[in-house]
Amino acid sequence: MLASLTTYSLLGIEALPVEVEVDISPGALPKTILVGLAEAAVKESTHRIERALVNGGYQRPVDRIVINLSPADLPKEAASFDLPIALGLLAASGQIESTRFQNYAATGELALDGAVRRTKGVLSMALAARQQRKRGLLVPAENAQEGAVVDGLEIIAVGTLAEAVGFYTEQLDLPPTRFEWDAARHTYGAYGLDYADVKGQESAKRAVTVAAAGSHHLLMIGSPGTGKTLLAQRLGTILPDLLPEESIETTRIYSAVGRLGPNQSLMLLRPFRAPHHTISEAGLVGGGSTPAPGEISLAHHGVLFLDELPEFNRRTLEVLRQPLEENRVTISRAMGSLTFPANLVLVAAMNPCPCGYRGDPRRQCNCTPIQIERYLSRISGPLLDRLDIHVEVPPVPFRELADTGGGTTSAQMREQVVAARDRQIRRFQGETSKANGKMALPEIRKHCRLARDAESLLKSAMEELGLSARAHDKILRVGRTIADLDGSEDISAVHLSEAINYRTLDRRYWA
Repeated sequence: MLASLTTYSLLGIEALPVEVEVDISPGALPKTILVGLAEAAVKESTHRIERALVNGGYQRPVDRIVINLSPADLPKEAASFDLPIALGLLAASGQIESTRFQNYAATGELALDGAVRRTKGVLSMALAARQQRKRGLLVPAENAQEGAVVDGLEIIAVGTLAEAVGFYTEQLDLPPTRFEWDAARHTYGAYGLDYADVKGQESAKRAVTVAAAGSHHLLMIGSPGTGKTLLAQRLGTILPDLLPEESIETTRIYSAVGRLGPNQSLMLLRPFRAPHHTISEAGLVGGGSTPAPGEISLAHHGVLFLDELPEFNRRTLEVLRQPLEENRVTISRAMGSLTFPANLVLVAAMNPCPCGYRGDPRRQCNCTPIQIERYLSRISGPLLDRLDIHVEVPPVPFRELADTGGGTTSAQMREQVVAARDRQIRRFQGETSKANGKMALPEIRKHCRLARDAESLLKSAMEELGLSARAHDKILRVGRTIADLDGSEDISAVHLSEAINYRTLDRRYWA
């Protein structure tokens, strides 16, 4: 007897439909055959499913069983096929009958006692099910809120194999899960950080505000303990709220790699990723035999913080260059290529020298010029060019540390950022860019109009600092953002002067 139902397999962050076909031949030599390019985790599932059936009170078929996962050329490597295979076995052996197999897909891993365990990628599966015009999707109870985000699809939460059987045989009425927006926002919608915690560093806060307002990449240089990490960690608190489509895009990535918390539905806060400097290329940009997203994609619509930038492997840093320009990363393998989104704000931090105290008035630096040059040369010029803003973070005087009044708060900075972003949204209507830092060359020529005094200032800066053509475009983008913060349509000499000042580290450290 033949039974068939639909499930889904993850390929990167995309969910592709898979038809689970189970055929049982009575009287043949008892054997279970699983075909359809199944990886080890799927091949091992037959033993797990058999014990789950027995422990759940069902009969284990002892005939010849052929399980086909179609399409046969699609790799399948997750344990999420357990539930649909088990249901197919019960239907093919005549233990259950259902008219719901065609309209309701299923996914989930089974425990030996028949419990349904959470699985990865439920959000992507729910989106694929809606695209297939399925009526609903059976998911593990812990993944129900994640799937319920998708409108127009019934998400049926099941905790055991018996509940899934009861639903398909229409003996158990399981209502669709409703998305609990208020609960999600209460649990996952607050940062708990504020720039008021950062004493002093008002000039650095200004640079952070500019970076957030235009989605510009930022490099902070300063001695240890000056607050570089604190400044980076709080960047998300001043960025605009995630739009619904941005939240779903980010959640899909975290869902695909199993980084969502139990019962978490959406990523409501902009992600902040801070990988250690020992990370590999695959860990940073993604990779593997079946490519998976790396840290740069996990920071999509958020912040990627690289502390101690020169300590990273230079080859690892160089793979960032293309993703920073294109806002996506493409990984090619023999089986094909996958593209992951990587639209983020890169924040990097480093010391001015190997010991960290060059220019610190309170500590003596004993590094030789050769040591300093070797240390700074770990960062290539092309990568430095892609960092829009370079800012020094000096030591904080005691009087500022002891000041109980506090400085600029996240709320004050965020108000400026949101106002500047609103101007950019109106400006880029109908265009691909949504922020000044992402402007393409035609958009730079169209939107970065310089006042007459600003043109001569930019020419002088280019000649004196020896900046590249890419640095020239970065200055225009940053100048456009500073003008937006000031509410100006044109980029004046004042705006351009501040933007140029954020490039002076090219001359000071790399000349």
